[in-house]
Amino acid sequence: MSAFERYLSLWVALCIVAGIALGWAVPGLFGLLAGLEYGSVNFVVAVLIWFMVYPMMVAVDFTSLKRVGERPKGLVITLVVNWLVKPFTMAALGVLFFEYLFAGLIDPANAGQYIAGLILLGAAPCTAMVFVWSQLVRGDANYTLVQVSVNDIVMVFAFAPIVALLLGVTDIAVPWETLLLSVVLYVVIPLAAGMATRARLVAGIEGAAAREAAVAAFTGRIKPLSVLGLLATVVLLFGFQGGVILGQPGLIVLIAVPLLIQSYGIFALSYWAAWAWRVPFGVAAPCALIGTSNFFELAVAVAIGLFGLNSGAALVTVVGVLVEVPVMLSLVAFANRTKGWFGGFDERG
Repeated sequence: MSAFERYLSLWVALCIVAGIALGWAVPGLFGLLAGLEYGSVNFVVAVLIWFMVYPMMVAVDFTSLKRVGERPKGLVITLVVNWLVKPFTMAALGVLFFEYLFAGLIDPANAGQYIAGLILLGAAPCTAMVFVWSQLVRGDANYTLVQVSVNDIVMVFAFAPIVALLLGVTDIAVPWETLLLSVVLYVVIPLAAGMATRARLVAGIEGAAAREAAVAAFTGRIKPLSVLGLLATVVLLFGFQGGVILGQPGLIVLIAVPLLIQSYGIFALSYWAAWAWRVPFGVAAPCALIGTSNFFELAVAVAIGLFGLNSGAALVTVVGVLVEVPVMLSLVAFANRTKGWFGGFDERG
């Protein structure tokens, strides 16, 4: 690991400060960049995410995907945590904090919207950044792709009913343009590029080990671009919301509290379940990180559609975006430090 990667959390912290400062200093530029979007999917961020996920997509070996079904434990944990646990714990934390613990610190009229924003985040597991976190823990690229794909399929059918149940709203309009565009931009396009690159890299090379060595050498060379893409994304995200952060710092902190508890709690549950079930680290770490991360584009789009652009629900989903990167990097660091806990676990787990 290079010194640059070793101090990644420091660079991210500096990028957060730089993003907020630049968002305050040149709001017109960030307003222009923020406007380059459709269905709450920002195209500048999408390009940066391509840089981040492309190396892992190159590592996907389609000839090995059929063997993922022989290792169902990681998929079971992902599905149970994402769809039977996470939305409901997020709703419970929202009620606990905004109807009771923070009742004297916020406008009671906004409590319901803050809770709604938390529910929207909790019911939308991540599609894109998961590949980045999986890459940082050297996760199994094939398994991560399958986990994300299965989650996306379940999301099509489960997101609206779960949100409707928890919000008490009978008619949830799923923003299909956001959901489908995100999957195409964050999964399909970089996967196609990765497949084409891998095919070219291994063409004419005999032996699986030699082919994997060629792929590993290539991804090692382009990995700095992936990290730079992550840092640029942090600058953009915090630059887009610099005014919100500086204008309502106290409220941002209050909203962040249940989000932090949810994130670390879900990771702990998933990671412990994977360890207890003897899931190998290459599957266990991405499995826990998938449950922790959120599909914030979908959550933001639904919040705006239901409650309006300047609503408390929309604000919560934005804070979810800002909290996610630092939290996920801390969990990546923890996972890498505890890799030894999974030593000797059967790779067929």
